Amino acid sequence: MKTKRTGRLAFFIIFILILALTYTAFFGIEDYYGDTRKVYVKGASDIRWGIDISGGVEAVFSPDKEGVDISEDDMASAKTIIETRLVDKNITDYEVYADNVNHQVIVRFPWAADESDFNAQEAVQELGETALLTFCKNEDNTDVILSGSTDVEKATAGFDENGSHVVYLDLTSEGSSKFATATAELVGQKISIWMDETEISAPTVNSAITNGTAIITGMGSADAATDLANKINAGSLPFALTVDESKLQIISPSLGSDALDVMLIAGAIAFGLVCLLMIVRYRLHGVIASIALLGQLAGTIACISGFFPNTESFTLTVPGIAGIILSVGVGVDCNVIAAERIRDEFRKGKTIDGAIDSGFKNSLSAIIDGNVTIVIVSLVLMGAFGTSENFIAKLLSPIMALFGSSITGSIYSFGYTLLIGVIFNLIMGVLASKNMLKSISKLSIFRHPALYGGKKNG
Repeated sequence: MKTKRTGRLAFFIIFILILALTYTAFFGIEDYYGDTRKVYVKGASDIRWGIDISGGVEAVFSPDKEGVDISEDDMASAKTIIETRLVDKNITDYEVYADNVNHQVIVRFPWAADESDFNAQEAVQELGETALLTFCKNEDNTDVILSGSTDVEKATAGFDENGSHVVYLDLTSEGSSKFATATAELVGQKISIWMDETEISAPTVNSAITNGTAIITGMGSADAATDLANKINAGSLPFALTVDESKLQIISPSLGSDALDVMLIAGAIAFGLVCLLMIVRYRLHGVIASIALLGQLAGTIACISGFFPNTESFTLTVPGIAGIILSVGVGVDCNVIAAERIRDEFRKGKTIDGAIDSGFKNSLSAIIDGNVTIVIVSLVLMGAFGTSENFIAKLLSPIMALFGSSITGSIYSFGYTLLIGVIFNLIMGVLASKNMLKSISKLSIFRHPALYGGKKNG
């Protein structure tokens, strides 16, 4: 009796959880203190949209020193590092061009979701920083012990034993040796840590550090620690870049908010029609499938908007929207396969419980095969067209090393939304849908085979 009651409640529990996820993913949770907006959970309004919809900024960067010998390799390196910094900030709708003749880098990217004053100078200032990390003896930035460009393998934002925000550095073997020697010589003295010409920390050495790691303290917030780690991982520019303010332009959206509203309305109508067709065709299973699709869409939006703590919004581009649409199509296909298998089981004379169990079991291999194929494609796209520091690129590094680096944010965005959509399809379209259908079928009012595609006479 206890198992039966729990089974009956499963539908309502999952349904409420999906509704809660849908509401918070689309509308977020926020509060106002006067004119100050306090965001607790980001919603769809916090999504960073592409240039066509929200507009953006165009900047022309030039080396800050005259007479410097700049090669085409230097320009290519500067272009790649700026692309890496943009993608690390989840800005995937951008254009970066290297003008080798005039030694300029032209950059176009959209405004942030919460941008209101459209300060172009502020928006681009971080992109041109050299971002050269150095460890120096005492507080003199000329006596360099370590250089981030050659001695640091990886930087990671985290917490120390006191819960303060810090950045952990994994040193190369050569960097570990140099750091061990320096810290042994400087016990009781300070080692200053610099980002370009700015001192960011100056801890006192208590003992020699020989484990190949270093810690940067003094981070005021999680965002500050993450930004610093991203800059270090992206690498330092071969030269600092300054913005030619006379060429700094604000880009007007070519589509604008009206086009966004039209897209959203069209998307909502299409989603509603798909759900209606599934309900007409598959009856109660169509209702369950529609709820699962709503959960899949909400989960995808949550992963794009920065819904989860310490995550930034991905830039939702046209390829990114295509990834969402394609993943929803995969979700529909998943539910159709399961519903058709259940109908087949009824034709074999199975009971409601038997038809549902066998139908989902027989459809699982086809669903898994199709979804795993798309997951593999998505991972390859993200590994090939994302930054070399992202987890997927590292996972696929033995293969990607054969083809070289190619950071293309719009394709990376497509791979990301497609991957997230398919993952939530497996969660909602397989697990949630199956448990909701099995649960609701235990209620006497729904114990009619006709509701699941069987004959009325059962």
